[in-house]
Amino acid sequence: MDEFENNLLIEDVFEAFESLGFVSTGHCTALNSLENRVFLIGRDKDSIIPDNFYSAKDKIGENCIIKIYRPNRWSMEQIQEEHDFLFQLEEFEIPVVSPLRDNKSNSIFNYKNYYYSIWYNQKGRLVEDLSLDSLPILGRLLARIHNLGESKKFKYRSTLTSLDYGLKSLYFIKNKKYMSETLMEKYESISYKIFDMVDELSKDMPFHRIHGDCHKGNLIKVENSFCFIDFDDSVTGPAVQDFWMLLTFSDGDISNEISLFLEGYREFREFKDSWFRIIEPLRGLRYIHYSGWIAKRYGESNFKETFPHFGSEEYWENETNDLENLLKGIRSTKYEPANSLDTKENEEIELTNKDFFWDLE
Repeated sequence: MDEFENNLLIEDVFEAFESLGFVSTGHCTALNSLENRVFLIGRDKDSIIPDNFYSAKDKIGENCIIKIYRPNRWSMEQIQEEHDFLFQLEEFEIPVVSPLRDNKSNSIFNYKNYYYSIWYNQKGRLVEDLSLDSLPILGRLLARIHNLGESKKFKYRSTLTSLDYGLKSLYFIKNKKYMSETLMEKYESISYKIFDMVDELSKDMPFHRIHGDCHKGNLIKVENSFCFIDFDDSVTGPAVQDFWMLLTFSDGDISNEISLFLEGYREFREFKDSWFRIIEPLRGLRYIHYSGWIAKRYGESNFKETFPHFGSEEYWENETNDLENLLKGIRSTKYEPANSLDTKENEEIELTNKDFFWDLE
């Protein structure tokens, strides 16, 4: 079932925007998002900023972003927790993009039973590669985010556990009967081994509010600094979840890159080298969660166009092989940066960019 198709029209986008008092130019561009519906919408620059948004006038430019949330995915309380986290980060001058608030401090609005929010259009450059000089800067920035993440708790948003992010997806995939019985048994067996590793390694690891989907697609360069965007998947989880999708590992430079990143991070926050051991199990958890996410949305035309090979026997054979190879790698290597504080031995591992998902959410 497509929760947007034939229900959300472009006229609805304009009406939702203008119902708050804004005047549009009639220009609207759909932005790249599969999970929600996000648009760059033109605001008439000669029009008066609505009285109820006057406190945010310094942020409002010629264009705004309107984000319409997928129905039945997040509750209003969960969306509010995301927004409140962003407002807190912004209050402490951490560069993030937060939604606009009206004069009553509302940032979530409702139109035809769709929750939506208005965001200022933060201009910046996409981050394709991270230079060695930028790694300590990024480490310091993430440490500050995590310090504030630890200062309060999410009440309604998910926790990054094997149950929420693994088992539920596995059950959904299994019930859809995508694979032959033999392949499903193998996929399921490997999945449970990965879940056990996540549970075991996370026992003594601190969990707190994190970005949750922290890859370079959610990072932009603004002047001489970085700015994090899209906290839509913000969860309670371990700090290292915000590392492994963000850092680009080059063969032979792994230890150096991690050390430079941690040099900045540890200026503001403790991080034990042993916590890196959960990266590969978390990667496997994401493989399973990602496939489950596609499976749940595959009735929608956008998903079928984006993932045309999803659901085929070849797709699941590749997924199973990837999980199997990842599991073998976990068992044969240790994941420790150079000059480890927790261990005396360091073993070289080999990671490539293939290990990192691109994500359109």
